[in-house]
Amino acid sequence: MFPNLVANRAQNLFEPITGLFFATSKYISGGRLVSVERKLLLSLLKLTKSGPVKQENVKENSRLPTSVASTLLEKLQSENLAYLKNGLVEVDSESRLKLAVKAVGLGADVQCISDVLVWQEFEAMAALALELNGYTTQKNVRFKHKGKRWEIDVVACRKPLVICIDCKHWHSGMHPSTLARMAVFQGVRVKAFADSLPNVGAQFTCTKWERANFVPVIISLIPFSSKFLEGIPIVPVLQMQNFINQLPLNIESLWCFRRQFSHL
Repeated sequence: MFPNLVANRAQNLFEPITGLFFATSKYISGGRLVSVERKLLLSLLKLTKSGPVKQENVKENSRLPTSVASTLLEKLQSENLAYLKNGLVEVDSESRLKLAVKAVGLGADVQCISDVLVWQEFEAMAALALELNGYTTQKNVRFKHKGKRWEIDVVACRKPLVICIDCKHWHSGMHPSTLARMAVFQGVRVKAFADSLPNVGAQFTCTKWERANFVPVIISLIPFSSKFLEGIPIVPVLQMQNFINQLPLNIESLWCFRRQFSHL
């Protein structure tokens, strides 16, 4: 009985792969498989912004033959990137980001992919990665400093670090000088935040420390041509864990603002 169970599981493992080959072989030739999968991913990202969607809607929106779309959806489920049940397809926030990166890797336009993602997905993914590593986080932090209003997407505290994140949708064709100005402004924003503390409008654990290091960070969908802009790290959202691991070792080489709170 046990060998049969193993055999059945092995058969189930390979069914999505063989099914994909036979379902698509009549419809796709040469490099068109990449184009077809890209179309399905874009449709899936568009339609799952607000939650589960009917599989039929995905097939209709992607304008693919039913058999091809069904097989590609089953393939995504086998990769734990989608969940199919009762005619619906569900994709959580983490999987949506993975699908977005996958689509870009298949040649999808970054601008189009960014347009079907929402800011909250970047923020939630970044905050979750930090929380799993012992940071306390707050999202959409608004504050005033010297008569001006500011906002930081995610603030994460773990002694002695305060990571201040700005989530960016990089647009294709943006001039390097424009990107550099955006990075510098993130540095200015984080310095304003550090100088504004303690703030009676919000409670941050870092104000209870003797000192804190405030680190400006920009989160992007995909890797940028450089890991740093004006000394500020540019981190692809799916590489957050690696960045968190390496941060304590590289803190001295980053743009960082140090605050003393011993007088409080």
